[in-house]
Amino acid sequence: MSINTNIDSFINTHVTGREVSLLSEDFTKYSSELSSRIDGKKVLVIGGAGTIGSSYIKAILKFNISKLVVVDINENGLTELVRDLRSSTEYNIPEDFITYPINFGDRVFEKLFRNLAPFDIVANFAAHKHVRSEKDIFSVEAMIENNVLKARKLLDLLIEFPPEHFFCVSTDKAANPVNIMGASKKLMEELIMAYSSQIPIKTARFANVAFSNGSLPLGFLDRLNKRQPWSCPLGIRRFFVSPQESGELCLMASIMGESGDIFFPKLDDVKDMIPFDRIAKDLLAHLGMEADICETEDEAKRKAELLNADFKKYPIYFFGSDTCGEKSFEEFYTEKEVLDLDSFVELGVIKNSVKRDLKEIDSIFDNLEQLFSQDNVEKSDIVKVLTKYLPNFEHIETGKHLDQKM
Repeated sequence: MSINTNIDSFINTHVTGREVSLLSEDFTKYSSELSSRIDGKKVLVIGGAGTIGSSYIKAILKFNISKLVVVDINENGLTELVRDLRSSTEYNIPEDFITYPINFGDRVFEKLFRNLAPFDIVANFAAHKHVRSEKDIFSVEAMIENNVLKARKLLDLLIEFPPEHFFCVSTDKAANPVNIMGASKKLMEELIMAYSSQIPIKTARFANVAFSNGSLPLGFLDRLNKRQPWSCPLGIRRFFVSPQESGELCLMASIMGESGDIFFPKLDDVKDMIPFDRIAKDLLAHLGMEADICETEDEAKRKAELLNADFKKYPIYFFGSDTCGEKSFEEFYTEKEVLDLDSFVELGVIKNSVKRDLKEIDSIFDNLEQLFSQDNVEKSDIVKVLTKYLPNFEHIETGKHLDQKM
């Protein structure tokens, strides 16, 4: 069974509540400036097969760039990206367009970069983005390696061939982080800002991307297509943007921001922050069904096995969140950060981002790499080091992680 629905329409109506893009007025305001800064440029996108990276590519292909190189470890994702773009009529695909299934931290990427550089615009979306990716020391090391240490190697490459614009995606979870993923992104922010006097660097903290790859809402559709039950936390509220808005936000930040800027969407914590359980119930109603609320995972699985061809109720298990690093709400900035709320219609900008000395960054990296070189290091040791350098980091440890749930 395959469930067909207009997800874009559902997102606009039930998730973001916006019929037009959040960025529409800003794109109108800066239309000519964007064109002058983008048209004719050579562009490198790292992590371009993911939801945000591919949405960024679609946003920049509304302009007229001269070259596009896309790198991602997801070979199948790159294949679909190419098919999607070339099967559409709305994008200005340059003649010089190529994708590579390569890890941007590998030696072959350095060879590729030096051979094809310089690029005018470089955008990096390669990241571990899930809180579930911090279940033990191995997953934590892989996350910090990808989100921070490899980003350093990229920055050192860019010093050799400085672009006009460099963008590296962050997350709202970097503001007062309670999980290692958010702390790794906060550390990434401070890393790239240490280079902001040498390279024009910008980043953005933004909301969950509705129905993005790997997200819980997209998982609802996957479970439905397989007639598997839903599992959803209660009371976990998040800001959401559409995939289109995520790409447009990153494009605006990467091109129009000043070096050292951190962008975020102007969303209202009362109107725009919604719980996952509401999305679940609204999606079922949108599909002509209602929730069959179950008390346990086992009950939900048993009921899913008994679904007939014309079912109207769908089993769903709602639970109170008890996993590591789970924050009941999100925020984009802290009290000490200086905000520019006037330059853009629907975007705010943090202007006083922390800019550490590179020697201090080296010290942080040395501590992390020394820990990773040991055989008996534990997750708590990494938390201790991150807390030392990130005073706002207050890790929530429960001993449970999302891989233990449906």
